[in-house]
Parts: sequence; structure tokens; C-alpha cells
Amino acid sequence: MREFRPLVEQALHDAVDEACNGTAEMAPFTQHPLNRCPDVLADAIRYALLAPGKRLRPALVLMAAETCGGDIRDGLPGAVAVEMIHAYSLIHDDLPAMDDDDLRRGRATVHIEFDEATAILAGDALQPMAFAHLCRHIEDPSRLATAVNLLAVAAGPANLVGGQADDLAAERECNEHPNADERKIDASAAEDGRLEKLRAIHRRKTGALFSASLQLGAVLAGANDSMRQSLADYACDIGLAFQVVDDLLDYTADESELGKRVQKDAGRGKLTYPAIMGLDGARRHAGELIESAKQHVSVFGNAAWRLNILADYVLARTH
Repeated sequence: MREFRPLVEQALHDAVDEACNGTAEMAPFTQHPLNRCPDVLADAIRYALLAPGKRLRPALVLMAAETCGGDIRDGLPGAVAVEMIHAYSLIHDDLPAMDDDDLRRGRATVHIEFDEATAILAGDALQPMAFAHLCRHIEDPSRLATAVNLLAVAAGPANLVGGQADDLAAERECNEHPNADERKIDASAAEDGRLEKLRAIHRRKTGALFSASLQLGAVLAGANDSMRQSLADYACDIGLAFQVVDDLLDYTADESELGKRVQKDAGRGKLTYPAIMGLDGARRHAGELIESAKQHVSVFGNAAWRLNILADYVLARTH
């Protein structure tokens, strides 16, 4: 992923300048001296979007484009758009009404650095910015329509937003039953559906955007449906593995390395993989998901080498 970073960072900076500095082309009827992004809002957008981070989702877009025989640069519009959606989701997830986090990527969250209203508006702005970026930078009408639909569905009420809603509902349910034993996986855990509920939440909250990232890269490289399906299956397993490891890090990581508060999920009684499966069980489950993901992209042969390295990174990451 390291070699993609300069390309992605430059594209993100250019995209923010385009959207916030008024350099984007506008229809004549929208052109007016006052039609500009307010400075404080632009600052909040930059703070969120350009924050130091793994840039995992943009990397997935570019890797998919390359794996499917395209040029890495073919995927740049999708890489920028998906990171905008991801940044918006983090801003809103961190709000007091949601996860109430004050630290993200080693620094204050947007609503702490600015204020709650500005944070909400920055998240709101990043959503249309993502789709506008696709529209400005994808010339082929068919690929544009497919890309817009992919990202809209992944970010919508049936996936990312719905997954967050279910996550909050599951947290409320756990807090209403604080004495429930969630430290062992056994027949009762399977019967009451907690594990499957958790998987369903994260297939939508995390996996859907991973899948959209890979499929965006494939679409922009002109891949066929079979290639897209293999990448979607890989994304499902990688997305779940990423979340399992995220949950493990909440229990085991150092806060300074992780860049956010640790043991917060456990303290809130949140439904997590270690809470249900135990630490060792969660580690085994993550390993199984990674092996399954690699199997899905074996159809690409040597072209999938980056995706295999990325899968190993997801399992071994420490932040």
C-alpha cells in the first residue's frame, strides 16, 4: 500500500481544492461569487479527509484495477470518492450521539477540534463531494453510472448506514442486559444469534464499502462480471477479518500506537467478536477469514499478489 500513498494523497488534496476552492467546473446558473465553501467548513473537511490514515479503501480500488488488467490510475476517481465516503462515516460515527469518541488517528475527532455542528456539516458535504468527483472524472457513461450506483448502495440505508443503526441497537440491547454471559462461544451463543447478528452488522458497516472499493476498481478497469464477483467475495471476508482484528485491538493494543481510545467498546458493553468468541477464538476466526479471502482471488493467479499481501496485512496489523 505504501507505493500507492503518494498518488492517493495527491489526488485527495487536488479533490479538496477542486471542491472547496471553487476550481471545479459548475453549470452557469450555479456560478455566483457567494457560491463557495465557507472557510471553517473547508478546514473541517480537510482535517477529516486529509488526516493521517491507512488509506486502505483507496488502495483496494487501485489494487482491483491492476488485478483486473487495468492501469492503477484508472481507479483514482473511485479511490478518492470511496475515501470521501469513509471520512464522512468516521466523522458521524465519532459524534456524541453515536460512538462519542474524542480521538481518531492519533488526534482530536472533528467535533472536538471544531464543534458538533461543523462536524455534521463536514460529513454532509463529503457525501455529495464523492459523487461529484466521480461525475467529473469518469468519462465513460456506462462506467460512471455503475460506479455511482455501487457507491450509493454501499453507503446507503441497507448497508453502511443501516449497519451503523443496527450496531447502535445491539449496543443498547447489551446495555439493557448487562449480566448476559458473552465471554464464551457455545451452543447458546449460536442459538441466540449474537454471532450472526454481529457478522451481519459488519458485512454492512465495513464489508459493503470494502466490496464497493474493489468493484469500483474492477469497473473502472473494464472487468467482467466473474472478476467482480471474485473480488466481492474477497471483500466480504477481508471486511469481516478487518473488523475482528479491530475488535481484538480494542482489547490488546496500545492507545498511542492505535491512535484511538482502547477498551472503549468493552467498557460500553458493545457486541464484539472477543466478547462472544474470546480472544483466542476471535484470532482463529480472523485467520480463517483471511485464508478464505485468498482463495477467492486465486482465480487471478499471480495478478492477485497485492491482494494476498493486503490480506496478510489485515491479519497482522497493530493499528
